[in-house]
Amino acid sequence: MRTKHTFRLPPELAGRLADHASRKRVPQALVVETALASFLSPDSSERMEAALGRRLDRLTRHVERLERHITISNETLALFVRFWLTATPPLPDTAQLAAQTKGRERYEGFVEALGRRLARGQTLAQEISLDIEAATATPIVPEE
Repeated sequence: MRTKHTFRLPPELAGRLADHASRKRVPQALVVETALASFLSPDSSERMEAALGRRLDRLTRHVERLERHITISNETLALFVRFWLTATPPLPDTAQLAAQTKGRERYEGFVEALGRRLARGQTLAQEISLDIEAATATPIVPEE
């Protein structure tokens, strides 16, 4: 047995209710009944909190992965710059123009290689992980 209720809705809300019910192919009364049951159920706030907690956990893991990748990228760049500055002697003034020209050519090649790499989808972090896994999986046998 069901109890009949009569109530008025604003035109915008009534339109949204009618649209939703027709899209789902269910009676408007069922939509209202389900919405009221969900709204009035004592555990609805707990369900929403749990869903929000799961989303926050997923976002936290994602941010932690991004932070790790940024740390690896920063350390890689810093190590390269340190090595380059340590190993590359300064050029004499007479060689500066040729070095700048060659540097532009090499930079263009670098940008093209970077574009190909990004199009392929493999990242430095993935490559490093694979290198580390391969190095730890291969046993080192001392020579006799």
